[in-house]
Amino acid sequence: MAASKMLIPTLTHFRPLTCAATASYPARLVPHPPDLLKWVKREGGFVHEAVKITQDTTHGLGLVASREIPKGSDLIVLPDHVPLKFQSDKGDGAGSVLLHLSNQVPEELWAMKLGLKLLQERAKVGSFWWTYISNLPETYSVPIFFAGEDIKNLQYAPLLYQVNKRCCFLLEFEQEVKNALKSLKPSEHPFGGQGVDASSLGWAMSAVSSRAFRLYGKKLPDGTHSDIPMMLPLIDMCNHSFNPNARILQEQDAGNPKMLIKVVAERQIQQSDPLLLNYGCLSNDFFLLDYGFVIPSNPYDYIELKYDGALMDAASMAAGVSSPNFSSPAPWQQEILSQLNLDGEAPNLKVIIGGPELVEGRLLAALRVLLSNDMESVQRVGDTVPDAEEICDYRCHERSHKEGEASVIKGDHHCLIY
Repeated sequence: MAASKMLIPTLTHFRPLTCAATASYPARLVPHPPDLLKWVKREGGFVHEAVKITQDTTHGLGLVASREIPKGSDLIVLPDHVPLKFQSDKGDGAGSVLLHLSNQVPEELWAMKLGLKLLQERAKVGSFWWTYISNLPETYSVPIFFAGEDIKNLQYAPLLYQVNKRCCFLLEFEQEVKNALKSLKPSEHPFGGQGVDASSLGWAMSAVSSRAFRLYGKKLPDGTHSDIPMMLPLIDMCNHSFNPNARILQEQDAGNPKMLIKVVAERQIQQSDPLLLNYGCLSNDFFLLDYGFVIPSNPYDYIELKYDGALMDAASMAAGVSSPNFSSPAPWQQEILSQLNLDGEAPNLKVIIGGPELVEGRLLAALRVLLSNDMESVQRVGDTVPDAEEICDYRCHERSHKEGEASVIKGDHHCLIY
């Protein structure tokens, strides 16, 4: 908690690369930014004539249809050079420093890597992406910018851990950045000579985590494509819905290695309807961490609990189904709990309640076993002591790619695009 409190004083020093938290929807970086729609078109992109930028008090900037748009219509098309990506092959001094800094970022905080590129372009005079960057929010209301008491009020250990972890990283990375920038020649300074602190780093990381997509990158020798995070001007103004009316596609013409990135109407869009994409089947923890909002009645929301015999004893007594097996399982029950990785050496005791399955399969299997009076009733599932898959339809909760499908990540989370 101390780390998060330490971050707050840095937010009061307003410099060209800083950010502060806000209680209302923030203004854009500059009071009167250039026209983003015109810029996309000027750079060879396409924007449907009915697509307009709007702002409301609930969602801030977004895209709406000014008239009815038929299903299957192209809404936005971006040529390959418009998305903002981190290019690791820059050989100049500033590029080498940026690459060195990016290598210090843990893979799980990949948003900071692209955030370094975003900060560089924000500081650069005459940046190609200035029209896009100037339209970004000046501040972000994500938990790393909450006051200390507000962070305490989150009252959920896994979420608090992630918030504090990010705050600690930003404070530590601030020092690494400052050390790397010492005594650099002006031509080697990746941020145009401007100072960078935890606040500006937090702004960049939040901008990327809340707006970036991971799409197909370069084609690899084996015929597959690498995944590359990128910021998609205009497209990232589409808001989220589990019932979207649009989707992202990548198209590549034969003989042309560069890809077009499209947003296509998934169904007929009515006049005044917002353009909506599915950011992913995520819990509210992820939405709050990366986007600064939560979804009421989120069907994918869940909580993480530590499997504990004493806790199960207390819960069973409260439910009126007390069983001594929870805290003192029989040997045959312990064997099955070990197969479920809930007992034995190095068990994985984290179980999930909520989401599409309501109760994680391992926990459900454990309850069935521990509430059984004898091994024979459990063995009816098979001829031998069953493993987790035989006891129940246990499904792993890890997200995975489906072979042959293009994937897109909004923030750090996968959605499948067909």
